[in-house]
Amino acid sequence: MTPSVMPEATRKPSSGFDLKLYGPFLALAALIVLGTIVNPVFLSPGNIGNVLTRTAFIGIIAVGATFVITAGGIDLSVGSLAAFASGVMIVVMNALVGSMGAGLPVILIGVLVALGLGLVAGLVNGLLVTKGRMEAFIVTLGTMGIFRSLVTYIADGGTLSLNSEIRTIYRPVYYGGVFGISYPILAFAVVALIGALIMYRTRFGRYCAAIGSSEDVARYSAINVDRVKLLAFVLQGICVAIAVVIYVPRLGSASATTGLLWELEAIAAVIIGGTMLKGGYGRIWGTVVGAVMLTLIDNILNLTGAISVYLNGTIQGVIIIVAVLLQRGTVARR
Repeated sequence: MTPSVMPEATRKPSSGFDLKLYGPFLALAALIVLGTIVNPVFLSPGNIGNVLTRTAFIGIIAVGATFVITAGGIDLSVGSLAAFASGVMIVVMNALVGSMGAGLPVILIGVLVALGLGLVAGLVNGLLVTKGRMEAFIVTLGTMGIFRSLVTYIADGGTLSLNSEIRTIYRPVYYGGVFGISYPILAFAVVALIGALIMYRTRFGRYCAAIGSSEDVARYSAINVDRVKLLAFVLQGICVAIAVVIYVPRLGSASATTGLLWELEAIAAVIIGGTMLKGGYGRIWGTVVGAVMLTLIDNILNLTGAISVYLNGTIQGVIIIVAVLLQRGTVARR
């Protein structure tokens, strides 16, 4: 008889208060109240729009990270991959301007290059983890250094700048929008919706949770563990590429510092959102809330001036530790 798999993501919730389910939303509500008290400008449409637009980069990456972490893995290379993909995208578009001119076809080729790099990078990480039988932490720690080094080499230690004519055409992808909603926000919403459908409505989402709960039991249940893990890393790479596509027109440049600590922010968003760091339980909507919370914290610090914005990384680190402690406390009580 095939053993049944009942990952945490599919178990019926207990009758008590589910901290993993409701905690992120309560914390978000508390942050909104705090921001309103600190500065009335906080709730202005302009500020809220700015917060959500800035959230889009990390949020999109964090959606992909939710699948990797739910399946029991981790990807530390996302920030470096974003820098590398941004740099290569800029170099390719600049090179094509001379022969094709500054136009939409050049931008479309750049977008395809970024998406291709994201897919290949995710595939490489996934193959090293599944076929190479290496820990995801070690693999992505190594590729993190490789990607960061490559973009530094391509930029010769400096900054890669997008051709001014191409940037003028490309700028609306970040600064434009429809009905007052910026394109990055719309992209984030679409990615989150697709991610939620995959996580909650497909076998792939259930398999990720099953593998994260117990890889051995998942194998006994006839789940192709290697394939699911590989697809999770590929999905992560594609999400990074999508974030790059809407990030490049913002500054029109890339350097060795591009995407610095994005891996920390993405992991923080996932953990704050209630996804278990050890795997087996994933929440896409919680990840969305976690990403918004991180940007709100930064925004509130800017509005108050009471705490230096340079301490934002410290606050994020503390949040990760507290979130994991709360998760362990919740599991221990069950």
